Amino acid sequence: MRRIGVLGGMSWESTAEYYRLLNEIAAKRLGGLHSADLLVRSVDFAEVEAMQAAGEWERAGERLADEAATLSDAGAEVIVLATNTMHKVAGALEATYGDRFLHLGDTTAAAVTAAGVGRVGLLGTGFTMAQPFYADRLRGHGLEVVVPVEQDQATVHRIIYEELCLGTFLDSSRQAYLDVIDRLVADGCEGVILGCTEIELLLPVETYAGVPLFPTTRLHCEAAIESSLSPGISP
Repeated sequence: MRRIGVLGGMSWESTAEYYRLLNEIAAKRLGGLHSADLLVRSVDFAEVEAMQAAGEWERAGERLADEAATLSDAGAEVIVLATNTMHKVAGALEATYGDRFLHLGDTTAAAVTAAGVGRVGLLGTGFTMAQPFYADRLRGHGLEVVVPVEQDQATVHRIIYEELCLGTFLDSSRQAYLDVIDRLVADGCEGVILGCTEIELLLPVETYAGVPLFPTTRLHCEAAIESSLSPGISP
């Protein structure tokens, strides 16, 4: 098994889910007492969130590239960025690590395409929904991407930052998300991407009986384990 480096902390709630899933998937894949060979670098989310709010994306990208280097230097051969939103600056990691870096948008698009879904809704932070970096990556795989209306985007974003990132999971917020999904389905979406790890913590895919929901974190972790078990490019 090749070593996986997880660049997380954005939020720590989501990174904990990455750690759990990577080990769970490795155990199921290999059996016995196996677990994942992991390195985790968890940053202070308050510092990154301040850069997000200030629009200092280039600075944030440089910070994450520096942190990824600590994983690579420690022997990580597969690198995952454990956040959807910060894939806005994933180009800096792709340029350095090439195929060793697993882009979350690519793993998600592969699952959506495999499910036969062409028109897909996208939930995430306001940055992920309103800015083109994530949707355009999906569109590059031939998908039609739909985001919620502005009012719904504001609701989804607020719940992520004011509740989910702080470990607060309310039934009322779960229902609010289900209502947003209903409106996306009414707009013709054949599936909906849960494009934020914290959303997966609030809204397990089993809670919605309509179109398929795509949990990006689980899909990312499955791809990371498969990559770690395959011959790869040396650091």
